[in-house]
Amino acid sequence: MNIRNALSSAVAELKSAGIESSPLDASLLLADVLNTTRTTLYARGTDTLSDGALSAFCALIQRRLNGECTAYLLGKKEFRNLEFLVNKSVLVPRPETETLVETAVEIISKEETAGSVRILDLCTGSGAIAVSIKNEMPKTEVWASDICDQALETAKTNANCLLPANSIQFLKSDLYSELHAMQFSVIVSNPPYIPTGEIGTLPAEVQNEPRLALDGGHTGLEIIKRIIEDAPKYLQENGTLLMEADPRQMKDIAILLERKGFAGVKSYKDLSGRERVIGGAYQERI
Repeated sequence: MNIRNALSSAVAELKSAGIESSPLDASLLLADVLNTTRTTLYARGTDTLSDGALSAFCALIQRRLNGECTAYLLGKKEFRNLEFLVNKSVLVPRPETETLVETAVEIISKEETAGSVRILDLCTGSGAIAVSIKNEMPKTEVWASDICDQALETAKTNANCLLPANSIQFLKSDLYSELHAMQFSVIVSNPPYIPTGEIGTLPAEVQNEPRLALDGGHTGLEIIKRIIEDAPKYLQENGTLLMEADPRQMKDIAILLERKGFAGVKSYKDLSGRERVIGGAYQERI
């Protein structure tokens, strides 16, 4: 079987299973098997696949049909023009999360003129947010925490591969529990925000991601409430808190932020035009 026919057959199988990204998934997986690029893959469409390559490709397609996401099968995912290692201990970085990084970078750019800027990434997972911020704003001091040992190891590996040594300080912590008296200019987080009852309705590939990083409790806001409640203790004067969340949660989160003393509460839209990030600056009440 040649490359073109193998791709066509795989795309048809994936489409029949309702996988919308079937052409992209199939080409990424076959390019990985052949250790080439997607561009080269299409240029070689009439080349015959070896039995070993075809067998390996079919095995990956079957795993994709069984609900494993392409990023886990490849062991990597691009985010902010950087290639991150991913595995089943971390969420796969998604395009909508780039909105969180973009917003943070914009705020940090203004803060840097006033002196040293210290950033905290809560629930860091793969480290995609923390690493991207440090890569784009190298003068910042970046800390990243997670409650999961395996996630922290993945984040450390990504930082070591993509940044100069010791660029980010990593800490195992249940949100703020191990931060003690530290304070930050900006706190960012992509926390678990899926309501427990909705997790079973998510696509199979999402359900295969770590539940700890998905499950936001009964309302989906339990972790977010904890982040907002304690954020003032760890924010410098007029420090900013930014969080990714479900667009349906934005009104409730805005109320929580305003009640806690955050000013200028604002939501930010992702590339699809949906409200994806929300935050504000904490102003201590007199």
